[in-house]
Amino acid sequence: MSTKLYMQASKQSYTNNTSEVIKIKNTFPTLNAQKVNQIHKIVNSSPKLKPQIQMTTKGSSRKQIIIPMSNDNIIKFIKNSSLHIANINWSLKKAKSEILVNFIHSNMACVTVITNKVTAQSDLYIIKNYIKKVDDIDTINVEALWLP
Repeated sequence: MSTKLYMQASKQSYTNNTSEVIKIKNTFPTLNAQKVNQIHKIVNSSPKLKPQIQMTTKGSSRKQIIIPMSNDNIIKFIKNSSLHIANINWSLKKAKSEILVNFIHSNMACVTVITNKVTAQSDLYIIKNYIKKVDDIDTINVEALWLP
């Protein structure tokens, strides 16, 4: 098994790069040298990955409040979710709670309210009172709030 020296490896990659640059120049004869080099760098650069939020939870989080309700109520509630988040946060702040609602998520059977910290029973009571006072939804079809 033979190992290549650094000079041999760099010379080989240089030869490949040169032939690729020549191919680009032959394909686009009207481009100047600077543009050909830019195209070569774009073609041979590794793609940039989009930054992603990495968030992993095992099982249910105690920061989630599950609110079972009918499908019609879910649709009506989610339409104004940003308003509901602001109003719930205002109610919690008024009660001097350290809990804030980060976002609201829905699925077929319930609405899930995600908070910044683990909620206490008093916070659940404040959120329950707010939801019972929402005009858009039929509060009879809204069941009790619960934590996972």
